[in-house]
Formats: sequence, structure tokens, C-alpha cells
Amino acid sequence: MSIAEKAKKAKSASILLSAIKTETKNAALARIAEALKSKSAEIIAANQKDLRLAEKNKLASPLLKRLKFDEGKIADVCAGIESLIKLDDPVGKTISATELDEGLNLYKVSCPIGVIGVVFESRPDALVQISTLCLKSGNAVLLKGGSEAANTNKILAKVIAEATAKSGIPIGWIQLLETRQDVAEMLKMDEDIDLVIPRGSNEFVRYIMNHTNIPVLGHAEGICHVYVDGAADIDMAVKIALDSKCQYVAVCNATETLLVANKIAKAFLPKVKAAFDAKNVELRGCKKTCSIIKVKPATEKDWSTEYLDYILSIKVVDGVDEAIEHINHYGSHHTDAIVTQDKATAEKFLDLVDSAGVFWNCSTRFSDGYRYGLGAEVGVSTTKIHARGPVGLEGLLIYKWKLLGSGQIVADYAEGRRKFSHKKLV
Repeated sequence: MSIAEKAKKAKSASILLSAIKTETKNAALARIAEALKSKSAEIIAANQKDLRLAEKNKLASPLLKRLKFDEGKIADVCAGIESLIKLDDPVGKTISATELDEGLNLYKVSCPIGVIGVVFESRPDALVQISTLCLKSGNAVLLKGGSEAANTNKILAKVIAEATAKSGIPIGWIQLLETRQDVAEMLKMDEDIDLVIPRGSNEFVRYIMNHTNIPVLGHAEGICHVYVDGAADIDMAVKIALDSKCQYVAVCNATETLLVANKIAKAFLPKVKAAFDAKNVELRGCKKTCSIIKVKPATEKDWSTEYLDYILSIKVVDGVDEAIEHINHYGSHHTDAIVTQDKATAEKFLDLVDSAGVFWNCSTRFSDGYRYGLGAEVGVSTTKIHARGPVGLEGLLIYKWKLLGSGQIVADYAEGRRKFSHKKLV
């Protein structure tokens, strides 16, 4: 089947899917979870094939970790699906209601976007999260995962399509793309695809934006920061920095640069170095950092690099103002955190750091749709359009205006025979 045919099938399915009842969607989600569990042996076998090929091609260890889809990962995605089922159906909600005149009421009502094309990295769990979010929000989806996960993605898409077909979901709502050429073709389908979500580097997102007329919701790289303020609790700061970097290094919300206030640097840096040494993290520091602890000198390039590995750059700054300036200049507007006991300093940081997520005294790893209670996420938007930060169900919705009248015509208002009341109902 050509990409054009897949897009048209998805478009047709999306129209029917937009009106599917909540009970049907939830039953389909439950059946997906059941199917993933019952076919776990086949799924894991396909994933092992991908892993063997990736190891042969010397894929970096953190990326191999992302690629792995074992019993634990299957349990995790099924837990995510169960959480998604419990969430209210976001489709058909009245956002606002206005009486324009007696018997003429205007409603702003949530509805699915339609057909969404998502290009994502070699993380099989992302395929499950993205597709189930699209299903719950009433959207059809075209998926293109990293080539390293080709076998895993293929069986996952097949399992999900078969499970939902048995539950009354329109056939064709989920389509899998397999090559880069498929993506190039998808970008031409502006009549059938309503939104593209690329997950990857800034360069990749810009490439997508420059090669399509379809609206793009950018999920760019995660150059995240933790700033340890002069008024920070040192033990808390070590704990947060360690979790932000090491809890899972190969993800976009892992911290890549640690900023440390000069006031606390001599007391904090030796302690945090010991913690990172225990995790085998390579540290790269500015001149001031290198004068306090023994680390590899950082280069200008380090401040704008997403490592996705056990590497962390450290810079000593004068205080919160320099930290904010550094983050806004070098960061990717993803997620940045401050550790401090000073409320005024924290509020300044939260207000002036121009990122989708700004945190106080907690790990950057909390920047996640599941942890936010959104069910899961299709990505983390670093753009400033209709959705920002982890994009869950609400980010996959738009709205339509429903006007319910009783024979009114514009001429009566234009010629002064009637007047608008514009009374808010909701």
C-alpha cells in the first residue's frame, strides 16, 4: 500500500473515529493491553532481533537501553494504558457557551485534530503510548519509528490494529511507515494529514518544518539544566542532580548541564562529583569548575549538546541571573530546574526561564506525560502553539464552534431589528 493510500485510509477512519463512544474506545484500549500481554513472547522475540542487529552495528549503550522492549516494558505500557482508560474522554467537552441572543446559543466544543503523523526515535514503548493516546482522543495516526526498532514496531502496530478492529474501531486508523522515503511522502499529504509531530534534534524538526505544508508540533532535543543556587540545600541538590542525569540518561528530560552558584560551588562540587563518579558519569567543567574538582575541561559546544549518555557539563555562575541567561541562550526550551531554599529566587527563575517546564526543588525527569497524569505523551512540545510541554490528550484536541439557532438571520442584526446579548452561559 502506498503512503498516499495509507493517509487516505487514515483520513476516512478519522472521521468515523471522531464520533466513537467513550465505552468503545476504552474497551479497545483494554483489548490492546490484553493483546500485548498475550503476545509478549512474539513481541520480545522481534525485539531481540532488533537488539542483536543494533549490537552488531555498535549502537551506543544508552540507545540500546531505549530500544529494549522486555516483559518490564510491556508491563509499563500496559499500566499506562490502564491509566489512560481511567481518564475522562476529552472529546465533546463544552469549553465555553455563549447566548448570542434568545434561542441562538454558541458552543465551543473539543474535537479530535484528525490525522496525526508522528516520527519518533527507536523506542518501541513510544509507539504504544502515541497510538493509544491518539485512539483515546479520537485521532487516526501514521507512525514512523527509528529503523533500529523496525521488527518490534511492525509487530506492535499489527497487534494494536488487530485488537482495535475486534473492538469496533474503524480499520485503517493506525498506519505504520517504514522508511525515510515514506516520511518524505507523508510530508506531501497535506490534504489528508492534519498535524505532524517530529521527535528529535532541532535540526531534524527544522527539516520537517521546511519540507511540509502540514502544521508541525515540534518535539526538539532536550538540553535540560539544573541550577544549584547559593541558597540550596546541598544534600537535596546532590540528590536532584543525580536523579536528573542518571535515572535514565537516554531521554529528552535528562539533565545535560549543571549550573552551580559561585557562592556554593566549593562546598557542593566535591560532593556531587563523588556521587557522579559512583555512577561512572564523565564530567566536563568550565575553568572555575576545573579549579575546584578534577574534571575534563568543557568546550563551548558542550553547553549546547544533548548527550543522551553518561556525560554532564558543569558551569559555575555568579547567581540566578547568569543561570537564567545561560539557560535561555543554550537550552532547548524543554525543562529546567532550580534547587534553592530562597522562594524569591525560585520565583524569579520560574518566571524568567523560557522553557515548557520550569521546576523548583525537583528532578527534570518529572517532565513526562504519565507523571503529569496525562496518561502518556506523544512528545514534549518545545514550540509555542496550541500545546506546550508533555503533549497528552488535551494536546491532541482542537475545537469546533456549534451554533444552535431557531431561525435567526444576520440581516435582522445588521439592520437593527435585533441585538446581540452575548451572555456567557459557561
